[in-house]
Amino acid sequence: MTKFQAEIDVMPKKEILDPQGKAVTGSMKNLGLAEIQNVRIGKHITLEIEADNAEIAHSKVDEACKNLLANLIMESYTFKVVEVVA
Repeated sequence: MTKFQAEIDVMPKKEILDPQGKAVTGSMKNLGLAEIQNVRIGKHITLEIEADNAEIAHSKVDEACKNLLANLIMESYTFKVVEVVA
């Protein structure tokens, strides 16, 4: 078995209202940072997985995202899997 690390980003879909992002965008103006616009707030998840190879690790992470880590109705996700070198 090989150990892999996954870096996952879960974000609201573009067509979904992001109230947290809107609030932060408004606060940027109050801080004199009006040039920062369209803030979107999401989640960053890291995890480790043991698998026989990178393809299996990738498949398991994709399954975890689809079934638990992301709400596919409102969110999209991207991830990368890299082998952990001891």
